[in-house]
Amino acid sequence: MPITYTSGEQVEVYRFSIPATIGIPLLALFVQVFVSRHSTSLSYIDLPLLVTIFFAMARRNPISGLLTGAVIGLAQDALTGLPLGLYGIAKTIVGFLASSLGVKLDVENAGARVLVILAFYMIHAAVFFTVARGMVSLSLTWSWSRGTLSGLANAIVGVILFYFLDKFKQRT
Repeated sequence: MPITYTSGEQVEVYRFSIPATIGIPLLALFVQVFVSRHSTSLSYIDLPLLVTIFFAMARRNPISGLLTGAVIGLAQDALTGLPLGLYGIAKTIVGFLASSLGVKLDVENAGARVLVILAFYMIHAAVFFTVARGMVSLSLTWSWSRGTLSGLANAIVGVILFYFLDKFKQRT
């Protein structure tokens, strides 16, 4: 599971077709909203977050990652009924960080992807919790065991999802 440092000349930057750029996040949002309303056990998986991480790391452009996270997060806010901006802020930060990391590291193997997804899930959860408690005054409780298990579940699902989403990549 080596994470290797790559120079700017070695890093592969990918682009996506317009239908993939729009359709994949919309499908992830639809599945997330549908699943979370009908199944509490599968609601631990955050598909929009995984899609945000995937697109940000593949494009390797911090501004593109930031915008991807913001759009997906705000759309998720609009569909969940939570105050507008909770997911938007958290996914914007994750999108920016994931694309910035993608520029520096080669994260194409499964082991590296597990570690990266787990780290970004925990960052997302911490930002979401901080904003929800500090700015919006929602009464949330933090559980390290639940957060870690959810992060591991998201990492495993993310590696599988990334394998299928890799097929939509187009080299620039």
